Amino acid sequence: MVISAIADTLTRGIENVADTVSGAFFEPAIRLGVTGLARSGKTVFITSLVANLMNRGRMPGLLAESEGRILSAYLQPQPDDTLPRFDYESHLGDLTALDPRWPDSTRTISELRLSLKVRPSGLLSGLQGPRTIHLDIVDYPGEWLLDLGLLDKTYDQWSEETLKRIENRDTAQDYLAQARAEDASAPLEEPRAQSLAAGFTAYLIAARQAGFSDCTPGRFLLPGDLAGSPVLTFAPLPPTRNPPRKSLAREMERRFEAYKSQVVKPFFRDHFAKIDRQIVLVDALGAIHAGPQAVEDMRQAMSDILSAFRPGKNAFLSQLFVGKRVEKILFAATKADHLHHTQHARLTAIMEALTREARDRAQYSGAKTSAISIASLRATVEEMRAHQGSELACVRGTLLDSGKQAAFYPGELPVDPTHLLGPARDGAEKWLDQDYQIMRFAPAKFSLKPGEGPPHIRLDRAAQFLIGDRL
Repeated sequence: MVISAIADTLTRGIENVADTVSGAFFEPAIRLGVTGLARSGKTVFITSLVANLMNRGRMPGLLAESEGRILSAYLQPQPDDTLPRFDYESHLGDLTALDPRWPDSTRTISELRLSLKVRPSGLLSGLQGPRTIHLDIVDYPGEWLLDLGLLDKTYDQWSEETLKRIENRDTAQDYLAQARAEDASAPLEEPRAQSLAAGFTAYLIAARQAGFSDCTPGRFLLPGDLAGSPVLTFAPLPPTRNPPRKSLAREMERRFEAYKSQVVKPFFRDHFAKIDRQIVLVDALGAIHAGPQAVEDMRQAMSDILSAFRPGKNAFLSQLFVGKRVEKILFAATKADHLHHTQHARLTAIMEALTREARDRAQYSGAKTSAISIASLRATVEEMRAHQGSELACVRGTLLDSGKQAAFYPGELPVDPTHLLGPARDGAEKWLDQDYQIMRFAPAKFSLKPGEGPPHIRLDRAAQFLIGDRL
């Protein structure tokens, strides 16, 4: 395994030499990873970002655009012929139709290349003509990112941590009873293994629906062509002392190791390790609505996500000999349009607090991190409503379930994020003095003027942080 790891490192180093030299002397490329946990809006983010970079009337926060240096933007075939193309045109058609609808969520990895012709700034502006910069956007499920944390764990460690984490969750009780009733030292019988894997998968689906974030292994939720294979037929079990060969416990351990080596490692080697910049989209409002336990689970997931990155500066020599490192990581709380703008700063503060420990570690390694609240596509308008002698800051939109227009007041987020994170860390089952609500809005109908992309909230600032320095 050591020799294999060294060979992988050397191979990546050679690939990075070619990429670095090509980028330094010809047309530079920025490889932007886009991921997020369930229902965070990855597909909408990429679609709106590309549309707004091609028609930049709503992008004043992107410095190169406000200075008039972006001359054009156009789509090109992505450089990796083995990856599916992100279906930008279909997703944009869904959002801009007469009866708009949210596009299907991310189920596998995909890529899209957007090329921008940019005029240099500063001293180089008079010496060089416009240059082309490629933005390669890589879209992948957030559950796959959390899987990277499995690489440093044994099957026994993963089982112990998983069973301890879920022991008090209502959604896990059926699986816990099934696992505790199993004799893991008995000889393997495939129907028993399949039943355990199915029971654990059912728990993961219920946990994700309940608002929990750490739902690994990720391929259990998005199996693709691996569905039904032995590499996805394992589950966490209580500890068994010295299980014999060919027992259920030993086979579960073998399949867990196969999952790491045959599923997780190839993703890291072929895709994740090549990313320059990363945005992690988070449905923080959904977690707050789900309760303190979901918020604490999200905080731990954010820490696990940061530990999966190799943060640091992408100096020329470090790319040659170490491999690429993620230079910038942006954590974005999505669906800011579900709140009146007077609460956006509070949502951002909560996002900063949720990721504080992880961001401190990344910054220590030389990476730049930030937190922001955004709406990739604005689905609501704001209004004030009189209620019992006071004014409530509401948002109005079309409800996804009924198609009716409704004004909505979600409640007041706390000014101090510790009022949320404190009860979450302490294991509280519900918020004591607040009831945070959330509604599901359909995309709003809109008509675009020439040169305008879809309406958004702070998408231009997110783009400035992620790629502005390279433009």
